[in-house]
Amino acid sequence: MMKNFFALIKREFGLFFADSTLRSVFLLAPIVYALLFGFVYQKGKVEHLPILVVDLDNTPLSNQLIDMLGENEKLQVVSVRKENVGTSKAMRQMNAVVAVVIPERFEASVLQKRYPELNTYINTTNLLTANMASQGVQTTLGTFSAGINMQGLKKKGMSSEQAAMQYEPFKVNYIRLYNETGNYFTYMWPGVLAVVLQQVLLLGLAVSFAREYENKTLETEFLGRSGSAFSAILIKVLPFWILSVFILAIYYAFHHIFRAPIPSPLLNYAVTTGLFIMATTFLGVFISALLPSALKATQVLMLLATPAFIIGGYSWPLEAMPIGVQWLSSILPLTPFLNAHKVMLFQHGSLADVLPSIIHMCVLVGVYGLLALITVWIKIYQMKKKTREARQAKDSA
Repeated sequence: MMKNFFALIKREFGLFFADSTLRSVFLLAPIVYALLFGFVYQKGKVEHLPILVVDLDNTPLSNQLIDMLGENEKLQVVSVRKENVGTSKAMRQMNAVVAVVIPERFEASVLQKRYPELNTYINTTNLLTANMASQGVQTTLGTFSAGINMQGLKKKGMSSEQAAMQYEPFKVNYIRLYNETGNYFTYMWPGVLAVVLQQVLLLGLAVSFAREYENKTLETEFLGRSGSAFSAILIKVLPFWILSVFILAIYYAFHHIFRAPIPSPLLNYAVTTGLFIMATTFLGVFISALLPSALKATQVLMLLATPAFIIGGYSWPLEAMPIGVQWLSSILPLTPFLNAHKVMLFQHGSLADVLPSIIHMCVLVGVYGLLALITVWIKIYQMKKKTREARQAKDSA
C-alpha cells in the first residue's frame, strides 16, 4: 500500500514537471510577480507630486508661500501662472495633482486681517496621489498661516514663546506605530504575495485535475490506484505543499532583497501559512473534483480568488462592506490569513493575538477538507460502481 502511495506521489511530481503550463503557473509566476510588485512599490513613498500655482497677487508674501510649497518633499511646483484661465487644461497637460489659486490682494488682505480665501483644486482621478498631495498642501498652508499669526502677535510686543502659546494653547504629538515611515511598499507587498500564492495554488490544482480529465486518467490511473479518498487527496495536495515551501523560501529571500519587514519568529508564520495553504488546496481539490469540466473548474476558482484581496479586509475595512460581501470574504482562506499576517508582521503580535484568525482557518481547513473528501469518495464510488456493472454485463454476456 505504501509502495503504491509513493509511486503515485512520484507520478504526480513527474506529471507536474512534464507540464509546461503547470510549471510556469506554479513556479515561475510567483517569482515574476514578486519581483514585479517589489520593484513597483520599492520606493515606498510618492514624492515630488506635480502641483500648479496660480498667483494672482504676485507679492513677496505670495512668493514666500510658493517657495514653501516647493520645499515640501511631497510636492513639486511645476508651473506658476499669473492668471486663472485654462487652469483645468493646464492641470491635464502637466499631470498636476493639485492647483493652488492665490487670490488678488492676498498680501494686503492678510496684513489687514481680512482673511482671504485660497482655492485648491485637487485631481482625484488617483485617490492615493490626491490624498498625499492634499496632505502636503494642507501641511504647508497650515505652517504658513501659523507663521503669519505668530508674526502678527510678535509685532504687538509678545515674545516668541508667548506668541506660540497664544496661537497654540496646547501641543499635539502624532506618534506613528508599526509602519512609522508610512511606507506603502511595507504595507502592500506582503498582501500581494499572499494573493499570488493563493492564485497559483488554486490554478495549479485546477490544471492538475484538468490534465487528468483530458487524458482520461483520473479513474484508471489515479483514483483506481489511490485506494481511498483520503489517499487520493493527499497524493494530489502533497506535491503542492512541498513546492509551496520552495516558493515561501524565495519570498523570504525577497524580503531581504527589497528590505521589507522580516517575518519573525518563523514558527508563528509557519503555523498560519501552513493552515492557509491547507485550506486553499482543499478548496482547490473540492472545486476541481466537483466540476468535471476543466474550464468550469478554473473559472469558478478564479472567480473566487480574484476579488479575495479587495473583499478580504486588508485594504478596506470589512465593517464598511455589506453583510453579503462579508460572508463571501469569510469563506475565503485569504481573509483570516491576511488578518493574522498583518497583526504579526506589523504589530509584532503572537499566535495568541491572532487566535480568532487561526480558529477561522482551522474551520475552513476542516470544512473544505471534508467537502473534498466527500466529493472524491463519490467519484471513487461511481468509478467502482461503473466497473462492477461493466464486469457484470460482461459476465452476463
